[in-house]
Amino acid sequence: MAQKRSILIVDDEFGIRESLKMILKPIYQVHTAADGKEALRCMQKDKIDLVTLDLKMPGLSGIDVLRQIKKNDPDIEVVVITAYGTVQNAQEANRYGAGFITKPFNVPDLINSISESLERRSTRLRLKNFAQYNVLVIRT
Repeated sequence: MAQKRSILIVDDEFGIRESLKMILKPIYQVHTAADGKEALRCMQKDKIDLVTLDLKMPGLSGIDVLRQIKKNDPDIEVVVITAYGTVQNAQEANRYGAGFITKPFNVPDLINSISESLERRSTRLRLKNFAQYNVLVIRT
């Protein structure tokens, strides 16, 4: 059986974190973090495929965390889930390749966005591996 993909939920609101965890746990391996620093620590010790990320948090903002995630591993997918759904916020998240969902969210839309993001990740990683393999074959 294939290993479940790993999702990190980052939100300073306990209720949102737990709701997302209950929704996603049957499908994915779920980790949670209450702020940006905790999220970055979690990502250093656990393999994470996708992060759901709140924008407004104490300490590091969601955009700061998004920048750091993409700097550390550009292949990790991010879906921003925020109550502050401005055009500017959506554009900023999109600049880093993140999906964008506003609170309150629709569960089927959320699951669809996560599924599409994980499929993009899988495709991108397969293409990278294919390209790397072809370079090795050509060189030998």
